[in-house]
Amino acid sequence: MKLGIIGLPEAGKATVFAALTGARGDSPGQSAGASDPRIATITVLDQRIDYLSDIYQPKKISQARIEYLLPSEIPSVKASKAERALWSQVRNCDALLHVVRNFPALDGAPPESEKDFRQVEEEMILNDLVVVEKRLERLELDRRRGKPPEGKEPERLGACRAILEKGIALRSDPELAEAQELRGFTLLSAKPMLIILNNQDEDETLPEWSTDPTGADRMVVRGRLEEDIAHMHPEEAEEFREAYHIAESALDRVIRRSFELLNRISFFTVGPDEVKAWPIPDGTPALEAAGAIHSDIKRGFIRAEVFHFDDLKEKGSFLECKKAGLVRLEGKDYRVKDGDIITFRFNV
Repeated sequence: MKLGIIGLPEAGKATVFAALTGARGDSPGQSAGASDPRIATITVLDQRIDYLSDIYQPKKISQARIEYLLPSEIPSVKASKAERALWSQVRNCDALLHVVRNFPALDGAPPESEKDFRQVEEEMILNDLVVVEKRLERLELDRRRGKPPEGKEPERLGACRAILEKGIALRSDPELAEAQELRGFTLLSAKPMLIILNNQDEDETLPEWSTDPTGADRMVVRGRLEEDIAHMHPEEAEEFREAYHIAESALDRVIRRSFELLNRISFFTVGPDEVKAWPIPDGTPALEAAGAIHSDIKRGFIRAEVFHFDDLKEKGSFLECKKAGLVRLEGKDYRVKDGDIITFRFNV
């Protein structure tokens, strides 16, 4: 899972990035050069892993991980071709975190969070429209040369153009945004988005907007405050979180929303060698979940031995779950559920 952090200059993207990375005691990822993105790989702490590790006492523990990418400043669509290429830094991300300033500017000007959000949204839409129109022009040229396009690509692109020309993000049509024919174009406005309102220290509230954003949720992060807290001693940090009514770190809140945004769940593999969490899309069949571990397991798939974490916690052991009839064998079409503990039987 990789999420790109975008937003206008002075929105506090670097501050939010530092708050996220600092919450685990990590240092923010460094870029190779001024025009390169900064990437941080963050551990997803899951208390279920701790419980499983106590039972199985494995040699290795592997939590799920998420990458957060902070690109160079996002340019305007009116910028030069080279500058616009900076958008490519987030094109391969699975989703976007759009940081929006909701605190006074350095000159004292009040925030205009909705206006700022719309500005970046429009730039993404215009960039997508350029990509779509260029591809449609190429398809039309091929058709004139006697090479008619195959499949639904022209139809899908035409539908995209109709939406984009209205100034609407493609994520407004989830089925179209996720269409197989469009994946290679990595269209920006088709990506799932979480809007992070970067508030002042004392401000816990979402600002009122005249129109709800299309297909995107909003949350508040007090970036500067939470960056400071992330670098405090645990006891001092706890006092500040209590004083400012912060029940959990910005990182944990953003991770949870990131999983929701990408519709991800986690299943587990357990044993004396390793206990590991595997994040996958909700609804993934057992055959594809096996492939997430290794292609050989998918290729030689026979059955999946499945029981659930909640049942293990209630019964106390695998043997007690088995005695209670809670361990079962599932086929390749079984839809994996969050908290499933799976052993794949395979033969290659």
